[in-house]
Amino acid sequence: MPSRPQIAPTEDWHQIELLVRAPGQRTYELIRPVVLFGQSPAEPAAETGAAERTLYRHVARFNQLGMASFVSPPKVAKHQLLPAEVRQAILGAKREHPALNVRELTTICWARCGHRSSSHTVKRILAESPPPPRTHRRFPPYHAIADPTQRRLAIVRLHVEGWNATSIAAYLETSRQTVHATLKRWAEEEFAGMPDKSRAPHRPATKVTLRAMVTVKELQENPVLGEFRIYAALKWLGIFLSPRTCGRILALSRRLYGSPKPDPVSRDPKPMPFKAVRRHQYWSADIRYLDHGLGDFKVYPVTILDNYSRAVVASGLSRTQDLGTYLIVLFMAIQQHGAPEGLVTDDGSIFRAKQLGTVLDRLGVAKHEIGRRQAWQNYVEALFGVQRRMADWGFAHAGSWAELLVVHDLWVADYNYQDHYAHQDRPEDRRSPAAVLHRVCGKLFAPEELHRIFYSTRFGRVLDRAGYARFRRWRDYAERGLGGEPVAVWLYAEHLTLVCRDEPLARYRVTYEPDQRRLQTVTSEHLFETPHQSPQPPLWAWGADEWLPVLRLPAYAPRRPRTTSAVQPPLFALEVAGT
Repeated sequence: MPSRPQIAPTEDWHQIELLVRAPGQRTYELIRPVVLFGQSPAEPAAETGAAERTLYRHVARFNQLGMASFVSPPKVAKHQLLPAEVRQAILGAKREHPALNVRELTTICWARCGHRSSSHTVKRILAESPPPPRTHRRFPPYHAIADPTQRRLAIVRLHVEGWNATSIAAYLETSRQTVHATLKRWAEEEFAGMPDKSRAPHRPATKVTLRAMVTVKELQENPVLGEFRIYAALKWLGIFLSPRTCGRILALSRRLYGSPKPDPVSRDPKPMPFKAVRRHQYWSADIRYLDHGLGDFKVYPVTILDNYSRAVVASGLSRTQDLGTYLIVLFMAIQQHGAPEGLVTDDGSIFRAKQLGTVLDRLGVAKHEIGRRQAWQNYVEALFGVQRRMADWGFAHAGSWAELLVVHDLWVADYNYQDHYAHQDRPEDRRSPAAVLHRVCGKLFAPEELHRIFYSTRFGRVLDRAGYARFRRWRDYAERGLGGEPVAVWLYAEHLTLVCRDEPLARYRVTYEPDQRRLQTVTSEHLFETPHQSPQPPLWAWGADEWLPVLRLPAYAPRRPRTTSAVQPPLFALEVAGT
């Protein structure tokens, strides 16, 4: 054995690092001061440049394994680390059908065990331990299975396990067309498509089912609905009957149950002066009085309609018919659909207001008026007739203001998405007002620009934690559950309305100072029921004098006059003429 040159012992790490030959020896020299002499790993880490966490890990491994920790563990091939069930799935599938290729085996492995192995791993497993020859079959050939349901379920089970159509057909000794047809029936009908079906021609089942007749009877509780409205409502519910069939069912129900029949109204058609030839060419707007049984207060639906598509672009319920309410609905419509080319109304005082004309001029919308006492020229009048038939029965049976809002919102959705009589000649998917208006907007405005257009009527505020909005030296209550949310303050004439997310929260009546700008008095008129109420109920009931919806803020402190004690002397002496 050749002698090694003798070298003097040293503690210099740079010299030691040059002498070590194996990685384990280097690790030993790194942790030797820590293990033998009790030094902190930070000291040798600073001296050697090794990571302190690495020294901690080596010391812990040495304390656990001893000198064996300096020997690197033998490398294990990746395919030998696979779980036993994954290896068994690969070998079992290959033994059952040797024609399966590597790609199919990876898919089967993933479908059975949730582990997708690489093709190289599958090849190594098959090379090391080739599967023994098949001794039995899980499924006999396709035509050898007597039960037709079981033979088709065999195809489905193999498909779920990851087999493709070619391998399934070869294994069950059938055609690929049979496999594809079975899988198609499974995707469409599931277990109902597995038994054999009769090939004899069959008559189509009648569309007038018991469910259809019961639904018509329920809709007939509103006695003014005609056959077309019943047809549109049934189609919206997934029941497809013709209007004539609906009329026959209505007549049968009247004979059986004695339901009243609406009086027919015959009108001669007249040419419409504001008939639109494109979307958003004309919008029609109007207000009607609503019959209800909630009290002595009045309710008015304010509605704006697109003449071409007959879609309701915006609508809302109000207890007053004033310009402020109409501007709120107009703002909602323009914010969502853009501005139209023209707006058609009657000659009511609300629609002839100067402030409305100023807003329309800024929007670039032309103002049109129908002829005097010619309500038929306004498309909204026909819409109100549909509303009477579809929603007035629900309005009359509403028990609260919240139920009125629910009936109104349901009517807007039903009307916009059910088939309209004016679009019955269009394609099947373009017969509702919403489908005709879909994805077409008028002249769009940015939110900041739209706010500037309505600046004299609409003001932006943010509610405090108690649900109050500060406006012109007053605190007006809106809703405690919306603390910190932005709201819109609509002020016109003697009405002030707080609106959040296009939904009114509270209405106040105001009077003005002589300058017609500052508010002299603010009186609570109505706090609306909204779904934004606070989840925390009040701890006790407030008395009439304990909680005030309106609070007046103190006036600003008067400014102090500015006084100056120093006097600026003249910069130079002036000579007076004649002296």
